[in-house]
Amino acid sequence: MRKKCPECGDVIIGRIDKKYCSDGCRNAQNNRLNKDSKNLVRNTNNRLRKNYRILEALNPNKKMKCSRAKLIEKGFDFNYFTSIYTTKAGTTYYFVYDQGYLPLEGEYYALVKRDD
Repeated sequence: MRKKCPECGDVIIGRIDKKYCSDGCRNAQNNRLNKDSKNLVRNTNNRLRKNYRILEALNPNKKMKCSRAKLIEKGFDFNYFTSIYTTKAGTTYYFVYDQGYLPLEGEYYALVKRDD
């Protein structure tokens, strides 16, 4: 019995361990199988990139104070950050790569840039 391509159903010609009739069919099936996880990663990366650009634009001098309203107005999403840094004193900074923010009193944030 001849093997059939799991993507298009054509008969597979070639090596005995060949799974697809062509590179196109192999790529099409793998893309379809990975679609959901790729969408999640792409959407998360897009949100992180947007947050990074907002912090970078609002904080050109590596240290600044900014209101929560201004961050939200620019489209900042507080659910997406890459790391959390807690100082010895217990202060918690949230970072999007090297751009960070520290919640202050009164709906304000200190924006910082980490030097590496």
